Amino acid sequence: MGSAVDPRSPFDSPRPPASPPAPPSSLPRTPSRIAESSSTPAVRQPSFRGEAGTLFGIHIVNVLFTLGTLGLYYFWAKTRTRRFLFSQTEFAGDRFAYHGTGRELLIGTVKALLVFGVPLLALHVIRERIEVPTAVKIAVGLVSSAVGFSFVPVAIVGARRYRLSRTSWRGVRFSFHGRTWPLMKIFIRGTLLSFVTFGFYYPVFLVRRHAFLVSQSYFGTERFDFSGQGRDLMEHFVRAVLLTPFTLGLYWFWWTARKRRYLWEHTRFGEARFRSTVTGGALLRLHALNALILVGTLGLAWPWVKVRNIHFAYRYLSLLGPLDLERIQQQAQFPSATGEALAGFFDSGFDLA
Repeated sequence: MGSAVDPRSPFDSPRPPASPPAPPSSLPRTPSRIAESSSTPAVRQPSFRGEAGTLFGIHIVNVLFTLGTLGLYYFWAKTRTRRFLFSQTEFAGDRFAYHGTGRELLIGTVKALLVFGVPLLALHVIRERIEVPTAVKIAVGLVSSAVGFSFVPVAIVGARRYRLSRTSWRGVRFSFHGRTWPLMKIFIRGTLLSFVTFGFYYPVFLVRRHAFLVSQSYFGTERFDFSGQGRDLMEHFVRAVLLTPFTLGLYWFWWTARKRRYLWEHTRFGEARFRSTVTGGALLRLHALNALILVGTLGLAWPWVKVRNIHFAYRYLSLLGPLDLERIQQQAQFPSATGEALAGFFDSGFDLA
């Protein structure tokens, strides 16, 4: 796939939405099979119907219950918020649904602590609390770093598998079939090459990681596809590294927008492909106003910022082309929530927006 040269100035105004939202569909739907009329428009955009005030009510209850239970309610709070956000997200006239539970997240966290937390704690005690030779401390430190590093791809794969399997649209669930070891190899290679090239391998690392996650994701029996190449982003990344210090960091918004457009525009689902028209200026205005809102309200306006971010993400995203949904069947997969818990530790999981 060749490089897509951006003809716009980085300080261009954001483009208007590519198309109006798709009208509601009145098509029949079943849990295992879905169909779409040939009259459905070829350009579709997701939309969010929820109100920030409703999310604020959920948020306040979640905070009170979490404090009252000394943090135990956190897992149910997370699930309630996610169910609301998914249930208010609409695409082609139908809402998404989230099927995860707080109990699953709690069990996943306990498993993560037993499998990964206990060994790391033991290594820390050996290195910091026990009198051992320096060589042993160095060896234990290296083992700890290796174990900690390996957690990241484990968490990413586990979180993506869990969240997609708990997400459905029109009664058909999403799923993720990727294994941990292939992503582990991408991480090891990407980290080493990024280090020896002073960070300039990062665009290739980024795209390979994204390609793995997208190409192993399914909606029912239909797989998503990604065709991007890291070298296409190399020039933009180098430009961002060079210009960011001279623009007090502001140019990084234009790099982020360019990266998002590239990743979406090389993602396909069947015969349809995604398109993003987000710009650096729009991202800068979004984050600047979000920061003012949060600072001015001492963080109380978080629900309004969350809803603003979702509206922003959907405003610049669309799916173009035909969708042959007739042949898509339900595919059962019920992963555990252990990876979800790990993703929470490392803040590396997949999110709605």
